[in-house]
Amino acid sequence: MVTAHPLPEGFTEIEVFAIGTALLVEALLGFCLNGLTIISFRKIKELRTPSNLLVLSLALADCGICINAFIAAFSSFLRYWPYGSDGCQIHGFHGFLTALASISSSAAVAWDRYHHYCTRSRLQWSTAASMMVFAWLFAAFWSVMPLLGWGEYDYEPLRTCCTLDYSKGDRNYVTFLFALSTFNFMIPGFIMMTAYQSIHQKFRKTGHFKFNTGLPLKTLVICWGPYCLLCSYAAVENVMFIPPKYRMIPALIAKTVPTVDAFVYALGNENYRGGIWQFLTGQKIEKAEVDNKTK
Repeated sequence: MVTAHPLPEGFTEIEVFAIGTALLVEALLGFCLNGLTIISFRKIKELRTPSNLLVLSLALADCGICINAFIAAFSSFLRYWPYGSDGCQIHGFHGFLTALASISSSAAVAWDRYHHYCTRSRLQWSTAASMMVFAWLFAAFWSVMPLLGWGEYDYEPLRTCCTLDYSKGDRNYVTFLFALSTFNFMIPGFIMMTAYQSIHQKFRKTGHFKFNTGLPLKTLVICWGPYCLLCSYAAVENVMFIPPKYRMIPALIAKTVPTVDAFVYALGNENYRGGIWQFLTGQKIEKAEVDNKTK
């Protein structure tokens, strides 16, 4: 570890090293798993379907989160942010872009699964591509707003990475947060909840549960919930009384999303898992029937 720079205020030597290590592990593990998802989609013909295009969109977003976490890990080992104010703005924008695209892609997968299991309609390439483009453009719109003055990007408590500045809690922040949380957390969460509830009822009628319908929504709430709760609390009360090391915990939890998503949506998908196995071993998939089954 570079020792030329002083420790960030509120952190000990071991805490800074632990946060940097956690970010590095999350980045490497998530990037490897989602990279495998992306490469398998590219290499295995049977995986190139409209439904799996949405899984690909999710994997791309999660790889972006991992790259963001890797930069934060590197800076943590340095004990300071080496890329200046403009670099902070870019890092904050990139982190929000990939995070929001990940959430929107998860909702898109839920929508597709609902129609597959409940209405028996097949997703077309044009629809899947449109949903993927919309998810990324929608995420880009909300991510660019702080760069234009609605909301603001600033340093995390460790001051080695950047995110939405929740320290002020002023009107500008409150209005942005309310709109952001409504359109990028509550509505996607509602889509996932209603979709998987309908799928669960369908499975209960048939008596054949093909996957855990509660797992995707639980993943969304557990991974992103603490960070959303911290930002929401900052809208009504000053959160600066919370020690900086504790304010870093929600961000660390959120960075586990890429790894968890890889297990829920790719490795937990029977067809996709078979495609990954074929890519790794060369053994042909016997039956490529895409139904996004998660065990």
